[in-house]
Amino acid sequence: MTDTAVPLGLVEALVLGIIQGITEFLPISSTAHLRVVPALFGWDDPGVSVTAAIQLGSIIATTSYFHQDLSRVLRGISRAIRYGQWQDPEARLGIAMASGNMPILLLGLGIKMFWHQEYDGSPLRTVPSIAVISIVMALFLAFAECVGSQIKRLDSVNSRDGLVVGCAQALAVVPGVSRSGSTLTASLFDGWKRADAARFSFLLSIPAISVAGLVELKSALDVGTTVDPLSLIVGIISATLVSWLSIGWLLHFLQQNSSWIFVVYRLIFGSTLLVWWVVSSAH
Repeated sequence: MTDTAVPLGLVEALVLGIIQGITEFLPISSTAHLRVVPALFGWDDPGVSVTAAIQLGSIIATTSYFHQDLSRVLRGISRAIRYGQWQDPEARLGIAMASGNMPILLLGLGIKMFWHQEYDGSPLRTVPSIAVISIVMALFLAFAECVGSQIKRLDSVNSRDGLVVGCAQALAVVPGVSRSGSTLTASLFDGWKRADAARFSFLLSIPAISVAGLVELKSALDVGTTVDPLSLIVGIISATLVSWLSIGWLLHFLQQNSSWIFVVYRLIFGSTLLVWWVVSSAH
């Protein structure tokens, strides 16, 4: 089966790349914005394959931004394998990343194998569904802000922490949930400090989105698709540059501020979408 999306122009690819870079790491749902913005502009839905391929730009940015963290994790795992130092913080972080990615990889594989074509046109990708989910997730984030103890640091992470946050990450297959938002919410409920939760969320995203992006990039470029490779490249490059800026900004922001601004944004975003959908449907 091939992607059913219409041709993606250079302007659309540039805009989608910028949106991807801004929204992938802020807890406001990149999938929702990549679905809604084309609808607002009157563009056709580019499809799951295209949007997942553009996500590669975010992975390039994340890998580059956290290359030192990743190097320390690899060295920690290497020491653990050779000398049995599995309680080393870097080794525990690597194990947490591995356990945290299992839920979304298994769920993503299941969707790809058994539900991919139906998912592309699923009711979950409709505007009212995205609006409601955005509002619900905003309320969960608000509750987590109120009850979270804000004491857990990244250097104390373990496999159990990774699995808890990883299960929340798996919810991001539903448009409007937000991978960053769901992981931040779960981390706050679990007692994480905000900046450490965001950093772990970024590191956790690398394997899952890399696999999804590479698989969907192949689908997008298959013979018979309507995707222009040049447009895809433009989208990936713009997503890379903007993602880098977004990562740095959010880490700095959460060191000194709460996530209430994102709660308010998501409530406004979801409510506005519902009003827009109702008005559009009436006409």
